[in-house]
Amino acid sequence: MSTVLEKEINVVQPNKSVETEPVAKHKVYETKQLNLWYGEKHALKNIDLDIYENEVTAIIGPSGCGKSTYIKTLNRMIEMIPVVKTSGEIKYRGRNILDRSYKVEELRTKVGMVFQKPNPFPKSIFENVVYGPKIHGIRDKKILKEIAEKSLRQAALWDEVKDRLHENAYGLSGGQQQRLCIARCLAIEPDVILMDEPTSALDPISTLKVEELVQELKKDFSIIIVTHNMQQAARISDKTAFFLNGEVIEYSDTNTIFSNPTDKRTEDYITGRFG
Repeated sequence: MSTVLEKEINVVQPNKSVETEPVAKHKVYETKQLNLWYGEKHALKNIDLDIYENEVTAIIGPSGCGKSTYIKTLNRMIEMIPVVKTSGEIKYRGRNILDRSYKVEELRTKVGMVFQKPNPFPKSIFENVVYGPKIHGIRDKKILKEIAEKSLRQAALWDEVKDRLHENAYGLSGGQQQRLCIARCLAIEPDVILMDEPTSALDPISTLKVEELVQELKKDFSIIIVTHNMQQAARISDKTAFFLNGEVIEYSDTNTIFSNPTDKRTEDYITGRFG
């Protein structure tokens, strides 16, 4: 099956590091029997999914299958839609984030998000990066400068912008703007980074830079990325979950998903028979 799949979708060989895991990793998220409705529409159905630390977890599937909805539950951003209701559990580091006693502000300092299209604030590059720390009460200019440099270095952007920190962020290219948004996310020192199709609006060179950045960042962060690009999932992720019609059809090491899926629907999707 491996040869057939690789021939049909012409992907590079998935990340080999997923084949063995010599050290047991801790769970960052444990999703148990999660259901979500938009009004009467049942959008997520009995989701059971564990996410592990210091890994890249890719969420793949056709449009409208629940990928973005799922990751927006992980920082409770989904609650901004008034008609949403949920049941089940999502435990982050052992605590159920759907419990109303869990403060959403506390959660979002630990779980950052990068969106599909770069969305810098209409401020300088520097002010974009330090926006979060300022919100959390940091005012010392020396500390803010240190945070900005560290975050921009982590986002592989420092060398490109260090001489123009006080210029408007809108003057950056699309790829640079997306890395700036990643730096802004990193400035609050999150534990988890959610990425909702972060390269879909970027050119191939900028996409490659973001993919290389993701691989570097997983040393310090747990990353969950929604992507329509199956080659991208194969290149950068450790585990892959295939969503279809609001359900998790299959979840495994990326190498297994792309070379030896157990469900025919997974095989049909990754070989382009639908979606």
